[in-house]
Amino acid sequence: MTGPDRQEEGNVATNPTSTDRWKALDFGPPPSGVEEPGSPVLIDYLSEGQVALITLNRPHADNAITTEMGARLTEIVETIAVRPAVRVVILTGAGERAFSVGSDLRQRKDMTKEDWLRQRQDFDRTLYTVRQLRKPILAAVNGTAYGGGCELAQSTDFIIASEDATFGQPEAMLGLAAGGGSPALLPRLLPPGKALQMLMTGDPITAQEAHRLGMVNELHPQDELLDAARRIAEKIASNSPTAVQAVKRAVQLGEGQPTEQAVAIMMDMHWRSAVHPDRIEGIGAFNEGREPTFQDPDY
Repeated sequence: MTGPDRQEEGNVATNPTSTDRWKALDFGPPPSGVEEPGSPVLIDYLSEGQVALITLNRPHADNAITTEMGARLTEIVETIAVRPAVRVVILTGAGERAFSVGSDLRQRKDMTKEDWLRQRQDFDRTLYTVRQLRKPILAAVNGTAYGGGCELAQSTDFIIASEDATFGQPEAMLGLAAGGGSPALLPRLLPPGKALQMLMTGDPITAQEAHRLGMVNELHPQDELLDAARRIAEKIASNSPTAVQAVKRAVQLGEGQPTEQAVAIMMDMHWRSAVHPDRIEGIGAFNEGREPTFQDPDY
């Protein structure tokens, strides 16, 4: 082969003009120049204020997470955390296409290293705030959940999803190791080998596979998803919030502990509820055949 031919071959190999690499992800960079909504995250209080519905609100960008969206989500969750009347939280995405495709890559394109690290700190705080929320929080995944969007769903207590939802961690395809929790959380929701395959290949899985493997609790048609989420939330909200939060804490703190340590943690949480007025109310309502009236939590 002559020199020019060898050079031409090199140009083809190192400067491809097209690729199928991104087709499986079914999304692209958010459009530029589109007017942003008034708030990137919406909050609605339902069921007489006992259920908080949080909606990621950038549907034009598949609910890609900007620095501003992350800060607003943190603010909302921190507000809910100290509002005793709220007993359950639902987290979902606006529109029909996506729950969230993760970090907004258009915003990240021209970031300096310092900008990137600052945003990373902000996002870490958001995810930590969601994971540490004492109140039950469920994700209603209404479409694509990729990258940080998938990790946000994993950070909740459990997931229900629309039948057309997909879940993926494409960070390795972009030159990143996933950093929003999935290397720790995904192997707890899926068989570890499947979690590693997703993290290493970037290939997404369907809602049906996620449900079959135990990552997703329930599947619903998209137009019925929020109704299903609200039914679950209202059922939880009708129970003693003190008891619900105690059992959530027992599961969180006991996970990964030796059995007797986990049981000891459970007993601490159990006794908190055993001496609470809700126990008297709940047993009294059962014996009298009526609906119980439980207090807002006091710890």
